[in-house]
Amino acid sequence: MKAGAENRKKTIAAGALVAVALCCIFYAYNALFGGTSAAPPPTVAPITRPAPATNAAPAQTAATTAANAGRSASIAGVDAAKLAHTSASLDPTLDETAMHRAESLVYSGIGRNIFSLTYTPPPVTLPKNVPPPRPRPVPLPPAPPPGPPPPPPINLKFFGTARRSNGLVQAFLLQGDNVYLASAGEIVAHKYKIVSINLNSIQVEDLQNNNTQTLPLQMQ
Repeated sequence: MKAGAENRKKTIAAGALVAVALCCIFYAYNALFGGTSAAPPPTVAPITRPAPATNAAPAQTAATTAANAGRSASIAGVDAAKLAHTSASLDPTLDETAMHRAESLVYSGIGRNIFSLTYTPPPVTLPKNVPPPRPRPVPLPPAPPPGPPPPPPINLKFFGTARRSNGLVQAFLLQGDNVYLASAGEIVAHKYKIVSINLNSIQVEDLQNNNTQTLPLQMQ
């Protein structure tokens, strides 16, 4: 029983699929070969604008003339009537005076005229009371080349004087642990020459560096 019921369900499903396939084939065939052409779009009547009130009389005259011309054209052997002699009679709304007035206008804006091929930029006006530009800083002159180094100080210490019986004045000098007693013109430590001796200072010449220095009196 169960096997028969299952076979019946399969048969019904197969029949349904076949019916759907036939419907799809018929629809495709009808669309390709038996379709009808689309309906033409509806015709829209042109919109007629009413003529202004000021030109009502010329409009009526033109309408009357057109009607008469139509009636004349319908009669055999009658020439068509001439409707207009000027542009104003063709279009009652046309104002030639306004057109000439628009043509005589001159562009007076400050920007570029887009209707002209040539463009002349407006003159540039500088603002008033503009402070002058800042002066450029003057470059400093180059530094002079360094000179020779100063001579080394004389390594002597003057701490007193002594006067001999014959009136000769001698100076007491100290260099490290060595003590010297020298008068003017004598050489101390093989390189210092005593030039002059005073009560508060002496002048000593450095023979190696060729310079003279003044040594003040230093109290111990």
